Amino acid sequence: MTIPRFVGRPDWYSTFNPETLAATGTPLRWGVVATGGIAHTVTGDLALLEDAVLQAVSSRTENNAAAFAEEFGFATHYYDGGADGSAPAGHLQLVADPAVDVVYIATPHAQHYDIARAALEAGKHVLCEKALTITAAEARALIALARTRKLFLMEAVWARFVPGFQRAMEIIASGEIGEVKWVRADLGFPAPADPSARIWAPADGGGALLDISVYPLLWAWATLGKPDSVVASGEITEQGVDAQNSLSLQYSNGAQAQLMSYLGAQGPRTAAVAGSRGFVETVGSVNNPKGLRIGVGGDSERTEWFEHPGRGYTYQLREVTRCIQAGRTESTTMPLDDSLAIMELFDQARRQMGVSYWNDSRTDL
Repeated sequence: MTIPRFVGRPDWYSTFNPETLAATGTPLRWGVVATGGIAHTVTGDLALLEDAVLQAVSSRTENNAAAFAEEFGFATHYYDGGADGSAPAGHLQLVADPAVDVVYIATPHAQHYDIARAALEAGKHVLCEKALTITAAEARALIALARTRKLFLMEAVWARFVPGFQRAMEIIASGEIGEVKWVRADLGFPAPADPSARIWAPADGGGALLDISVYPLLWAWATLGKPDSVVASGEITEQGVDAQNSLSLQYSNGAQAQLMSYLGAQGPRTAAVAGSRGFVETVGSVNNPKGLRIGVGGDSERTEWFEHPGRGYTYQLREVTRCIQAGRTESTTMPLDDSLAIMELFDQARRQMGVSYWNDSRTDL
């Protein structure tokens, strides 16, 4: 039987349930970089944790920074230039703030490395949105810096922590569906065709691969591990980013995974893991399933359902909080070695599709 690569829940998970958001240690003072959609969503869930202090937020403009700070109750806000135009970028002011313990980075992908590096160099712990960086070289440099400074760093792949995914891995690890033979997963949405939007912009690291492919990939990575080979193809826009992509993963034991990510269609957004005796299939979006459909032996079938507080990001945020409170510099549930290996896979996929970014040629790492 193939045992899933990812089977362990965070050590706090057994005592964490949809009604439990109580403090687990010394409160952490958070700084949030950027004020866009994902920053709003994650900050809303961050505010639910009793040991989270909303300390500072930064944005490019004063209006956005001030509005975000007022909406969520941040103590301080920063913006590019400051009141007299002489101050540095807002995120540099934020990471220099001695009242901030941990920084959450929610900017477009292409800015992740520079901001995370500045935060680590300022002595701050970091939670950075996926993709952690644009290239494996950037990820490798960032991870080395965090380890040298003995600071916590984690890529914000929240799907690893949600109840539906955790339960799926538990079922597969139990052997109920037998040896995993194949995985199929997809995720996407019909994104507005606005070439100026960050999701389509090469300068921001746009495209489906870096934005959402980590979620379908997670189901193959968790159950089958790192593939022996990958074949990638995609639809490339006039701007040079992938509007959709297909990843075909092959394993030495004969197992396969077929993964789709797309920005121009409305697909089922599901994952299925098929074993020698049965299957597990998600009900609801692959990155936060509302339920699981489990079939064994061709006749027996059941559905399990899940609930969670807020939008589902509290599990990830609790992991960051508990790790830092315990003096840990990385998560065993979302290890840095996984982030690096996945960025290496994405580099390979981009080369096959013909997608490149300015970050590919940087020499300042």
